[in-house]
Amino acid sequence: MRKHKHVLTPGRYVGIPDEEDDGVPFEEKMAGLTKQLAQTFEQGEALDARIRKNLARVGFTLPEIEP
Repeated sequence: MRKHKHVLTPGRYVGIPDEEDDGVPFEEKMAGLTKQLAQTFEQGEALDARIRKNLARVGFTLPEIEP
């Protein structure tokens, strides 16, 4: 502990790998990630609709949740 000046942050003891730069500019990376997130939301909404439809077929309904 003296070696780390009595700091108890786990990273000082177990090591954290250096972050590698993938060479993709931040704006470009964020644009790709937000596009992927939007697609994931769309897929989630489609699955939600299918689940609600299938539940309704067997006589069950879920209440709508207001944001």
